[in-house]
Amino acid sequence: MENAEQPELCRLHTLRVARIDKRGIWLEAGERPAHLPRREAPHVTPGEQLEVFLYQDVAGELQATCRPPLAQAGEFALLTVRSVGPHGAFLDWGLAKDLLAPFRLQPERMQVGRSYLVKVELDQQGRPFANARIDDCLDRERPDLHEGDPVALLIWQLTDLGAKVIVNHRFPALLYRDELPAGTCAGMQLAGYVKRLREDGKLDVTLRKVGAEGVSDARDVILKALAAHGGTLPLHDRSSPAAIQQALGMSKKTFKKAVGGLYKDGLVTLTNEGVRLTVGPAKKPSSVT
Repeated sequence: MENAEQPELCRLHTLRVARIDKRGIWLEAGERPAHLPRREAPHVTPGEQLEVFLYQDVAGELQATCRPPLAQAGEFALLTVRSVGPHGAFLDWGLAKDLLAPFRLQPERMQVGRSYLVKVELDQQGRPFANARIDDCLDRERPDLHEGDPVALLIWQLTDLGAKVIVNHRFPALLYRDELPAGTCAGMQLAGYVKRLREDGKLDVTLRKVGAEGVSDARDVILKALAAHGGTLPLHDRSSPAAIQQALGMSKKTFKKAVGGLYKDGLVTLTNEGVRLTVGPAKKPSSVT
């Protein structure tokens, strides 16, 4: 490798095949090579590049595998307990060797067969372990994010307000209840956007694009739904947020903004029964959303 610095442990890397011998495949990984069993890439030749997960065995040797884990170092994931030993629970993270969650890092004693949200971390020797004390793992610094930025969301806990989520595997945030998809549960991964960065540094997030772009997308969703349902939708300003969310996947506030714009453009008519695609010039009803 041009850069002699060792790649981060317990992360995915694209490494070059240095040589192949009876012991297996040797990959360039900084100052010392990483060993990959020949059975994992039987047809590879020197000079080729492979995407591998790099880790360190108990003897301190660099090892690689072509099997991607369910979570890399620094990431959160919902993992299932395979067994419990004298030092903690062993979690299935997609690799041959299970991941240890020490008892001291378990807010509640883990049970075999159940799944728990954890963060994959490394000890001082570079060995991976699972930390289930999620509050202690989150970055409380003010995030360098702005309204409308796309973010990766991981559902953490359901609350009366909605769901606590983890943003970009770093920051805590709140996703409000009227945006939660059906069947939302801990560990679910979603694509979202920054809705608001509060003065105290806390984040609110949304599943829909914010601002004018988000309303534009909502208009398209409503028009497609109208076309698919014979030109009418039984939704209006008296519809519940849950009904609108279930039918269109958007908040009531976004729905009202989008419908208002469609009405002004003469594309829909508003009735007591709901929204209807306009046939001819739109007539203004006595009350509108």
